[in-house]
Amino acid sequence: RFYKKAAAFVLRAVGKHSPQLAQSVVQCGALEMLVICLEDFDPGVKEAASWALGYIARHNSELSQAVVDAGAIPLLVLCIQEPEIALKRIAASTLSDISKHSPELAQTVVDAGAIAHLAQLILNPDAKLKRQVLSALSQIAKHSVELAELVVEAEIFPVVLTCLKDSDEYVKKNGATLIREIVKHTPELSQLIVNAGGVVAVIDCIGSCRGTVRLPGIMMLGYVAAHSENLSMAVIVSKGIPPLCACLIEEQEDHIKAAAAWALGQIGRHTPEHACAVAVANVLPILLSMYMDTHSSEDLQIKATLKNILQKCTYLPALEPLLHDAPPNIIKHIVGQFSKVLPHDSKARRLFVTTGGLKKVQELKAEPGSLLQEYINTINNCYPEEIVR
Repeated sequence: RFYKKAAAFVLRAVGKHSPQLAQSVVQCGALEMLVICLEDFDPGVKEAASWALGYIARHNSELSQAVVDAGAIPLLVLCIQEPEIALKRIAASTLSDISKHSPELAQTVVDAGAIAHLAQLILNPDAKLKRQVLSALSQIAKHSVELAELVVEAEIFPVVLTCLKDSDEYVKKNGATLIREIVKHTPELSQLIVNAGGVVAVIDCIGSCRGTVRLPGIMMLGYVAAHSENLSMAVIVSKGIPPLCACLIEEQEDHIKAAAAWALGQIGRHTPEHACAVAVANVLPILLSMYMDTHSSEDLQIKATLKNILQKCTYLPALEPLLHDAPPNIIKHIVGQFSKVLPHDSKARRLFVTTGGLKKVQELKAEPGSLLQEYINTINNCYPEEIVR
C-alpha cells in the first residue's frame, strides 16, 4: 500500500503542472490503475488516487472526460461517504474539478447521486470539507437552470445560509458563490432565495468581511436585482445599498469596486423609485469620480458610468451637483432628467434657479439639433426669457 500511495503521489505531481503532462499520464494507462486504487481498503491509497485524478481533471474538459470514462465518479461519490474527513475533502474537490468544465460533465456527477451526499456535508464542522463541498455544488449549479434546481431541491436552504456566518472566510466566500450561481439563472430561483432569507444573509456577510470574500455576495445582489423590479426592491428593503456603497469606499481593488458599481446599477435601473433609493445614498458623486479617474481600470470605468441609474433618476437634489463635474457624455443624461421633471414641478424650477443649476445649463456647449440642445431648450422654455438671460 505504501508503494501505491507513493506511485499515486508521483502521478499527481506530474499531472498537476500542465495539460500536456496530465495527458501523458492518461496515455500511459494510469487512470485505470488510479480508479482501481479508489476501491482499496486503505483510506490513504484512496486519498492519493483521488488527489491525482483531481489534478488531471482540473486542466480541461477532455482530461476530465477521460477521468469520467475510466469510471471514477461512482467511486468518488462512495469516497465522500467514508468516515475519514481527509478522504471526504479530496473526493469532493475532485468532483468539483470534474464538474466545472461543462454541463455534460456536471450531469455525470449528478447522475451518480453526488448532490444529496454533498448537501448532507454542508453542516459538517470541518471548515476545509465545507469549502470543498460548497465549491462542488457551485460548479454543478453554475451551468444551467436545471442543474441549479437540482442543487436547490437537495434542501440546501436555509442550511447553506449558516455558512455565511462561518468563522472561516473561505467557507463564507464559497457559500456566497453557491448562492450567486443559483440566483443568476432565473427570477424564480432568485425569489426562492429571497424567501429563504438569502438576501439578508448575504448583506450581513458583505458587511462583516473585507476584500475578495465580499465579491460573490456583491455579485449575488446584482444578479437578484437585475431580474425584476420586485426583486430589486427586495434588495433595497433589505438594506442592501449601504454595504455596496461601503465597498466602493473601503475596497482597494478595482475589480471589487467594479462589481459594487455594477450591482448598484442593477438596483437603480428599473424605475425612478429604485434610482432614488440609490441616489439618496449619496453614491452618484463617488461613481462619477471613479468613472473620471484615469487610474481606474477600464472595467471600473465602464461599470461606474451611471447611465443605468441616471436614465431613471428623477431625484433632482442628487443630480444637480453632478452638473458641475460630469463630462459631456454623462451631462447629456443628467440634463435629460431635468428636462423631464422641471416642466411639471414649480418648486424644483425655483430651486434650480437659486442653486445655480439654470446658470450652469446656459454654460453648456451643445451642438445645434443635438439631443442635449433639445433638453436645454425644454428647460429654458420652463422660465421667462429674462430669467434665462
